[in-house]
Amino acid sequence: MLYVREASGSIDDVAKKLEEAAAAEKFGVLGVHDLKQKMQAKGVEFAPECRIFEVCNPQKAKTVLETDISISNALPCRISVYQEGGKVKVSTLKPTALLGLFGRPELETVAQEVEETMVRIIDAVCR
Repeated sequence: MLYVREASGSIDDVAKKLEEAAAAEKFGVLGVHDLKQKMQAKGVEFAPECRIFEVCNPQKAKTVLETDISISNALPCRISVYQEGGKVKVSTLKPTALLGLFGRPELETVAQEVEETMVRIIDAVCR
């Protein structure tokens, strides 16, 4: 259900690589949530670095959403970059597993295509 790889470099380095790798695969970064920063802004001490990137390929999203708009609850796709055990990790929930929750077998092909792209993005970042 979860695809996880270890990356080298700082969170900032990995974040930059992620944006470049997503663009190379025709995925846009719609937003980035810096959890450490957001928590601290709310007065909550949170030590680990964690950034969540919302990524999307608009053509694939259109196909999914026109089939079942309720799948908007699972979009856009997310890739997390975080510190764990002194290492930087990059992970995503597999789109095939997520879309499988909606019981729409006609979307299996697009889910597989998106998942393969997400894996390529993560693998490119973690080389």
